[in-house]
Amino acid sequence: MSKKLLYIAPHRPGRSPGQRFRFEQYIEFLSQQGFDITYSYAVNAWGDKILYQKGKYLLKVWIGLKTFLVRLRDWYRANNFDIILVYREAQFLGNTFFEKRFAKSKAKLAFDFDDAIWLNDTSDGNRNLKWLKKPEKINKIIEISDLVMAGNSYLAEYAKIFNENVQIIPTSINTDIHKTSQTSSNNPICIGWTGSSTTIKHFYEAVPFLKILKDKYNDQIIFKVIVDVSIDLPDLDLKSTIWTKKSEIEELDKIDIGIMPLPDDKWSRGKCGFKGIQYMALEKPTVMSPVGVNVDIIEHGKNGYLANTDKEWIAILSLLIDSEELRKTVGKAGRKTIVEKFSVDSQKEDLAGSLDILLH
Repeated sequence: MSKKLLYIAPHRPGRSPGQRFRFEQYIEFLSQQGFDITYSYAVNAWGDKILYQKGKYLLKVWIGLKTFLVRLRDWYRANNFDIILVYREAQFLGNTFFEKRFAKSKAKLAFDFDDAIWLNDTSDGNRNLKWLKKPEKINKIIEISDLVMAGNSYLAEYAKIFNENVQIIPTSINTDIHKTSQTSSNNPICIGWTGSSTTIKHFYEAVPFLKILKDKYNDQIIFKVIVDVSIDLPDLDLKSTIWTKKSEIEELDKIDIGIMPLPDDKWSRGKCGFKGIQYMALEKPTVMSPVGVNVDIIEHGKNGYLANTDKEWIAILSLLIDSEELRKTVGKAGRKTIVEKFSVDSQKEDLAGSLDILLH
């Protein structure tokens, strides 16, 4: 007997890293375990282009109305499902109208989140509309859910304030796909970062110490940024590579050292360390700020490095630049960690088991 699951997500399949790595890559396995999955997303490709631009308020109202109609359909058919799994929120607006109705349906309500979304972190394109968000609604969604799945311990501890049934499901990666094809390092050595228009501000925090490294090593090093917007930093002789799903792994595999600088704030403590997980899966020695889950992923000096001050960043990156053997050793240890703790294979049974328990 199949277990019918309705997946409620903001974006279309393949678009959002959170949806891809927290659910989409498990669909085949969940189907094998008897789950019959229906995927319901709110924003199509056209709406996506409009939603994160500045202005265009009338078009955004139209997108909001279309989203409302999609969720009305989901509410109408809610009783046909055994589980309704909401990723982050059913609507972009600051209400829990649909989550409350899903909770009252015959289906069990599961809620999945991978950021500190109880804080108001609005994109630049919608800064003037942040008053519509009301992120405190997340507390109510957590409270009325039958199961809460959190991406790390920081998020889980917050969720437990409102709900006892909280499971940690780390954001994971398919290590059968994310694997290096490189046999030796580049010349010059490439220091890389990947992210999006919403997180590029974190890369800019690295620019001061990267400039110092550029002055120290000159043509021995280059920098690579993979992002969904074009950036140009002449002081670093850096031009960005546009991110695409198709070329993501190939472009990441061109780097020799991966970095993940973060500010130590409440939002960053809720991050799931995914940039680092990607680098490490590809055997790239990884340096991250000691913020949030990063300290659980990295065992300093063994499978990667943690750096706080500019001085620490410069010292650690210099060590890695100077030694290909160290880069290889740390890179291999990093991949081993990801395979054992943050891979699809290491988490798929826990995910399926957590959903199965809801039905008994």
